[in-house]
Amino acid sequence: MEKLSETVRTRRVALRLTQRELADLAGVSERFVRLVEADKESLRLDKVAAVLDVLGLELHAELKSS
Repeated sequence: MEKLSETVRTRRVALRLTQRELADLAGVSERFVRLVEADKESLRLDKVAAVLDVLGLELHAELKSS
């Protein structure tokens, strides 16, 4: 399973957006986008959702398998 950080970076690059452009479109700081792409462990979910929305991505939760 691909990490969220990898998915965000791959999609951003595919859309030819800089981190600054993505941040502006999502209403977050460029630093926040860098933290998402660096796989920071604790991030505000509302801001992550805003970034994903700009990229046309969704976040899903699944039940863990034992």
